[in-house]
Amino acid sequence: MIGKVLQILSMDPTGQKYFTIIDYVIFALLLVASMAIGLYYAFTGGRQSTTQEFMYADRSMKCLPLSLSLMATFQSAVAIIGTPAEVYANGTQYWFIGCCYILGLLIPAHIFIPMFYRLHLTSVYQYLELRFCKAVRICGTVTFIFQMVVYMGVGIYTPALALNAVTGFHLWGAVLATGLVCTLYTALGGLKAVVWTDVFQTVVMFTGQLAVIIVGVHQAGGLSDAWVKVRDGGRISGIDLNPDPTVRHTFWTLGVGGVFLMLSLYGVNQAQVQRYLSSRTEKEAVMSCYMVFPCLQVALMLSCLMGLVMFACYGNNSPLEQQYITSKDQMVLYFVMDMLQNFPGLPGLFVACLFSASLSTISSAFNSLATVTMVDLIKPHYSMTEARATLLSKMLALSYGIICVAMAYVVHLMNSSVLQAALSIFGMVGGPLLGLFCLGIFFPCANSIGAVAGLAAGLVMAFWVGIGGFLSRMPSSVQVLPFNSTNTSENITVPAVIDAARPAGLNGLYSLSYMWYSALNSSTVVLIGLIISFMTGPTKGDDVASGTVYPVMRTAQSLLHKLVKPSACCTSPEHTVRWSYGFTVKCIVALGHFNVVKLLLADRWS
Repeated sequence: MIGKVLQILSMDPTGQKYFTIIDYVIFALLLVASMAIGLYYAFTGGRQSTTQEFMYADRSMKCLPLSLSLMATFQSAVAIIGTPAEVYANGTQYWFIGCCYILGLLIPAHIFIPMFYRLHLTSVYQYLELRFCKAVRICGTVTFIFQMVVYMGVGIYTPALALNAVTGFHLWGAVLATGLVCTLYTALGGLKAVVWTDVFQTVVMFTGQLAVIIVGVHQAGGLSDAWVKVRDGGRISGIDLNPDPTVRHTFWTLGVGGVFLMLSLYGVNQAQVQRYLSSRTEKEAVMSCYMVFPCLQVALMLSCLMGLVMFACYGNNSPLEQQYITSKDQMVLYFVMDMLQNFPGLPGLFVACLFSASLSTISSAFNSLATVTMVDLIKPHYSMTEARATLLSKMLALSYGIICVAMAYVVHLMNSSVLQAALSIFGMVGGPLLGLFCLGIFFPCANSIGAVAGLAAGLVMAFWVGIGGFLSRMPSSVQVLPFNSTNTSENITVPAVIDAARPAGLNGLYSLSYMWYSALNSSTVVLIGLIISFMTGPTKGDDVASGTVYPVMRTAQSLLHKLVKPSACCTSPEHTVRWSYGFTVKCIVALGHFNVVKLLLADRWS
């Protein structure tokens, strides 16, 4: 498939399109600036001489750069390439994923962040040892390492594909270049370099997308003409309230299933928690989580608008149908080189935007992987000096860079869209991790045996459904179905579902929307974990470490008390009892009136 990607550049009889000098300059400036930031923090301040500075920036970060870094970490090249292609093919239904950002950020801000910050953790998986035991901590750490290494394969491969498409640069040479630049500034500059390069790269991302949108609207004939084209083409989707969980994108899969995905990313993922813990205060950590919300909404808006602009320019004459490209994930690249070729510098700016997104994601992964390996797997078993520990942490970041580059080849073999592949990986592996933390935080009765058994069951369920669904689609041929703004059950790049009947049995489970993976897998962990805990003897309240369980009942009672709070003058115990008695009597009287009315109505209609 990749060999055919060079068809993207065959846009005129003269042959392949290449970068102009301006494009190369813009792209080179991105790499130079990223490296410069890494070198700056490598030779200033504490010179990354301690693990505290290398891993947590001396806990001195402010909320604004942290919020941009939190957004950039998982809004990678996956979103920049995948989301516009999704909107072009299936309309704006995917835009409703923005609804899940509310709960997906409020819950971490009020539950996960305060708990982790007050426990003074250096790795989020230390919580698992405090709450359960060391074995559970190691299981969580190993699962996270697997998750991030696989995901980084997607992160490295995506911009390499872009560079190969627009410049003819060798695909695997681009993979190596991406991994090398990112690994160097991560290993040299530590978390400070990662966060501040994220800030710089976020600006480049937004600038590149905005420039492409503005020029694309101009090419489509103006804002009003572009709107008429996308409206008449049926790409403005309404709310699809179809409760069928096998439909890829509905309001429920995006708005509800997406909450679990967000919690696995912004609640318990080491890459994000590490940023929260690097804040100067708990208040700033919570505020940085709040500030992620508008950043994510802007990123989602730009990606969706790019998809609409692409449709305004091409209409139903899809380059995929014309066989100019082999996958809808190449749509954005084709659009940039086809429609914007008369604007020197824009192709370079967009590829810089794409590379920025990827570098921010990969660098965060390298830093977090080095941290958990050092803190959770090495330090507890080997004593060493601070200088030696810091050097080993940098070597670990370098090693993970090499491993993640190798994983890009696995992504190359996957028969799925980039967006769906990335989110499926996080749902398959991030879901069980989310369930493990929820089991410990919300259920004081859960014990260590139940935690390990629940995590194992969640991972089995994850790979059973994920791999089973992948294999069940392999024999089918790829087809492009006519557009239906409310029926978006399959991507163009995956086997199309011809039969409208709802799948039954195992096929129904395998057809589950990838947006429900996190919810299914985390629920499996909690359910199995609780069952095993009760079978083996639940944990007693006195045996639970202080600060490791969220007081659900106490919080609910406090909230209820605020909702039905008595007047300020009734603050004495006698007045409180009298108020409670009066409130109860009123409820009984109201219930009696309701029953009388119900009897009268029944008598009237009998």
